[in-house]
Order: sequence, then C-alpha cells, then structure tokens
Amino acid sequence: MIKVENINVWGWEHSIRGMRNPLASWGKSDSYRDENGEFVVGENDIALMCRLCQAGPEHRKFMRQLFISMDIVAPLYWWKEYDTYKVGTVADSCSTMHTIHKRDFHFEDFSSEHMRQLTQDVLRDIIRLLNKYREQYVETGNEDAWWQLIQLLPESYNQMRTITMTYENAYSMIHQRSGHKLDEWREFVEVLKELPYMKELLEAG
Repeated sequence: MIKVENINVWGWEHSIRGMRNPLASWGKSDSYRDENGEFVVGENDIALMCRLCQAGPEHRKFMRQLFISMDIVAPLYWWKEYDTYKVGTVADSCSTMHTIHKRDFHFEDFSSEHMRQLTQDVLRDIIRLLNKYREQYVETGNEDAWWQLIQLLPESYNQMRTITMTYENAYSMIHQRSGHKLDEWREFVEVLKELPYMKELLEAG
C-alpha cells in the first residue's frame, strides 16, 4: 500500500534562468506568470529542457534545481528501498522512537493486501501482542516493554513521511523503478510521471 498526497512543485523560475546561463540565452526564455500568478513554462524553455535531457545527466542540471515535496504513507519495507535515494532528498517521518506508543495498533496500520488468510491471522496476533506491550509501557514506563514494541514491529507497518526531492531524483526513480516487483514502486512511479512537464522530459530522454 502507498498513498501520496499534498504534492507541491517549485523552482521553475530560477532553474530556467540558470539553465540559460551557459549560453547567455535569457532573452529566448518565453516562460511567464499568468493572471493568477501561476508560473507557466514556455515552449522555448521546454524545448531546451528536452534537449538537455537528451544530452545526459551532466547537462540537465536544471532538474537538480526543481523541487518536489509530498506526503507519503508506505510500509517500512518500501521506505528501506526509498532510502537508497538519500542524495538530494530530505524526509521528516512520524517517529517510531517517540510516537510508537501514542495509540493502539490496528490491522489497517499495516500493508496486508498480498497476505494469505493464515498470514493475516498471524499479523492480528502480533498486533494484539504489540497492544499488550504498549499498554504496559504507557502504564508503567517500563523500558523493556518499549523494546518489545520496537523489535517486534513488522516491516509491513505503514509510516508517513513528508519528503522533498528534485526532478533529477524523480527522473531517476522512474527509469530505475518502473516494472519493480513491489506494487508500491510501480504506483509511485505513475504518480511521478504526472508531475508537471515530466512526460515531455521523459520522452526526450
């Protein structure tokens, strides 16, 4: 399971300005702000972006100055793979260290869409045990009970993080994770493909 919300993209104005620095071609830029103050990327600027994407990563530096932020809820096993993209990304997560005991665990807190019935039954038993240790920790502050929570928590536990990354990160993820074994990656890639002008950049590259 993966859920992506609150997507924001910014940086077009300065990334386009910087993109045109090498040839001092600022006068050819045709991007503008519309009547609502929204930044619109012009055809000349898109065309240059596409040519730079064709030329390779050392030329498409403008993508490193285009920023994306979003909220993602995904299981811990997916976050482990996402963490391979540490360069140029930032993430603030809901802390298991500090908030794991704040409320009861529920079956819906875990990704279970591929679990067989027996596996679901085992997960429900684990959840009951987690809630038992949670109650002990809340009532007594017993550190041993807290350790049981931390070390028993399944990889299928869904965690929310607010992440920031660049178009270069997203571009790489699309190329490297399309067709991945995990549903979460395939679904996330489809979200990234819908970012503004990403389809044009992918077709060019």
